[in-house]
Amino acid sequence: METKQFKAESKRILDMMIHSIYTHHEIFLRELISNASDAIDKIYYKALTDDSLTFDKDQYYIKVVADKDNRTLKIIDTGVGMTREELENNLGTIAKSGSLAFKNENELKDGYDIIGQFGVGFYSAFMVADVVTVISKALGSEEAYKWESKGAEGYTITPCEKDSVGTEVILKIKENTEDEKYDEYLEEYHLKEIIKKYSDFIRYPIKMDVTTSKLKEGSESEYEEVTSEQVINSMVPIWRKNKNELTQEDYDNFYAEKRYGFDKPLKSIHIKVDGAVRYNAILYIPEKIPFDYYSPEYEKGLELYSSGVLIMNKCADLLPDYFSFVKGMVDSEDLSLNISREMLQHDRQLKLIAKNINKKIKSELQSLLKNERDKYVEFYKSFGRQLKFGVYSDFGMHKEELQDLLMFYSSKEKKLVTLEEYVSRMPEEQKYIYYAVGETNERIEKLPQTELVADKGYEILYFTEDIDEFAIKVIMNYKDKEFKSVSSGDLGIEGDDTVKETAAEEAENKELFEAMKAALGDKVKAVRVSKRLKSHPVCLTADGDVSIEMEKVLNAMPNNQNIKADKVLEINVNHSVFQSLKDAFANDKEKLALYTSLLYNQALLIEGLPIEDPVEFTNNICKVMV
Repeated sequence: METKQFKAESKRILDMMIHSIYTHHEIFLRELISNASDAIDKIYYKALTDDSLTFDKDQYYIKVVADKDNRTLKIIDTGVGMTREELENNLGTIAKSGSLAFKNENELKDGYDIIGQFGVGFYSAFMVADVVTVISKALGSEEAYKWESKGAEGYTITPCEKDSVGTEVILKIKENTEDEKYDEYLEEYHLKEIIKKYSDFIRYPIKMDVTTSKLKEGSESEYEEVTSEQVINSMVPIWRKNKNELTQEDYDNFYAEKRYGFDKPLKSIHIKVDGAVRYNAILYIPEKIPFDYYSPEYEKGLELYSSGVLIMNKCADLLPDYFSFVKGMVDSEDLSLNISREMLQHDRQLKLIAKNINKKIKSELQSLLKNERDKYVEFYKSFGRQLKFGVYSDFGMHKEELQDLLMFYSSKEKKLVTLEEYVSRMPEEQKYIYYAVGETNERIEKLPQTELVADKGYEILYFTEDIDEFAIKVIMNYKDKEFKSVSSGDLGIEGDDTVKETAAEEAENKELFEAMKAALGDKVKAVRVSKRLKSHPVCLTADGDVSIEMEKVLNAMPNNQNIKADKVLEINVNHSVFQSLKDAFANDKEKLALYTSLLYNQALLIEGLPIEDPVEFTNNICKVMV
C-alpha cells in the first residue's frame, strides 16, 4: 500500500498545525463537529437546487462514540461525504478547505453558513490521536474510501465498505503522558462538557450513548446501569428565536444554564442586528455583584460565537471596563477569524459590534433609571462604584457618557438622586452643586462644615465612597454648575457683610492666629476665622486641589506618596471657646498652646483622621480637667 506525502511536503508545517496553532487540546472536538455540521449543510444546499434530493432535517445528525477498551473516539456524520478525489484534495493538502470552496461556489441562504473555512481544523485531531482514520461515502457514489494517517509521515487512501452516505472520523487516542491526560477524551462526562461548551448550538443533533443508573425493576435499593442514546446539544440557540417567542423565564433559564451568575438577572437585553456587521446578542445586567468582582481574578468579557460555535469564552474587547459587570454572549457570521478560529484576524467588525453594544447597555440603564427606579437603585448599589471608576479613568474620557447614570445620597431627599435631579431643584441664586465627604451618611450629617450650606436651604450630596470625589473632580461641572465641597475655602454664599466682618475679625485677632499657627507648626497651612461654622467651635478645611478626604484615600494606597492636603484650622469666633483662646493668648501662652492642640485634635477626630499622638492628647485633656 503506497503511503502518499502531504502535498504541503513539510513536516514543520504539520507540526505547527498540531502544536502551535491551537491553545487548548479540547478544541479538536469543536473542529471535527464543525466539519461534520458543514457536511450536512452541503446536502441542504444541494437540495435547494436538485429536485431529486429532499432534505428532512430529522434524518441528519452527528454522533460521538467513545470506546475506552480500544482507545478510539469516533465522530460520525450523515453529511455529504467525500469521494476519493475529495479526500485527496481536502485532507491530503494541508490548509485547503473544501468548505471554503463550497461557500465560494454557492450562494448561502436561510441563515445557514459554512463554519469551516481554513482546512486546518481537521489536523487538530493529531493533538490527541496517534492515528487518524476517515471512512467516507459521498452522496451519489456507490464506493467508500478510507483515508488514514499517523501524522507527518503521510497518508494512505484505500477502498472500503460503508453502508450509508456520510463520514466517520476515528481517532486512536494517545497514551497519557506526565503533562497530558489523554484518557479524558474517552470519558463520557468530559466529552459532554466539551460539546456543551463549544458546540451546543450546532443546528444538528449531536448524539452520544449515555450511561445512567436506575432502580432495577421490582427493587427499592438495587440499581443497574442503562445505556441510551441522548442528544447532547441544545441546537436552536435562544438568540436566534424571535423576542415575542421568549418569556423572561426563558432568559433567566439561559442565564442559569450558562452559569453567568448564581443570582437572577436584573435586566435582560436581546439584540438582533442586520447591518454592516450582522450579529445577535443576549446581554444581562446581574442583580448581585460577583464575590471576586474587584479582584485581579475577575475576567470581564462576553462569550463570542461565530455561527453558533464558541470562539472565545471571554472576549474582553466587546465591553468597556465601566460596563464589565455585563454578562452574556454575541454571535456573528461576519467575523474575520484567524486560522485557529480562536482569535480574531481583524478587529474592525468587533469594534463596530462593541460600539453598538456599549450604546445599547447605556440606553437600557437609562430606561431602567427612568421607568424602574427601584431596580436601578438596586443595580447602582452593586455596580455604581464601577460607573464612577469609568468616569475617573482614562483622564475623564467617558465622563459625558456616564455622568447621567451617577447617583448620590441627598441631604434633602434622604435617598439617592441623580445630578440632573439635583440641578433641576437648585434655587436661582445657588451657584454651585454642593457636596460633603465622609465615611457614612450619618457622619456627614453631623459635620460642622455643612452648617452654613444647610442653613441656606441648599441641598448637599453625600460622598461616602473613596472614588466619589475623584470622579467629581474629573467631571468638574454639570450643566454649567461647578461642584463645590462644603469644606472648600470659598463657598460662594457669603454676603458682603459677612466678608467684611470676617476681614475685621482676621485683622483684630491676627497675632492670636499667628501664635496658634506657630504652636501647630507645619500641621496646618493657616488658622483662620470661619465663615461657615454656626454652633461648632472648630473645623478643618483644605486649600488647593487635594481635599482632606483625598489625602486619606491616596495615603491608604500601597504606593503611598505621603500626599498632604493644605489644611486650614477654622475657628468660630462666635463660640464661647474663642473667648478662652483670647484670654489664654493675653495671659498664658502655654495654655494657648494646650488649647490649640486640643482643638486641632478635635478637628482631626471630626474628619475621621487619626490623632498623631493619642497619649499627648489624653494628657492634655487631663491638664484641662485639673
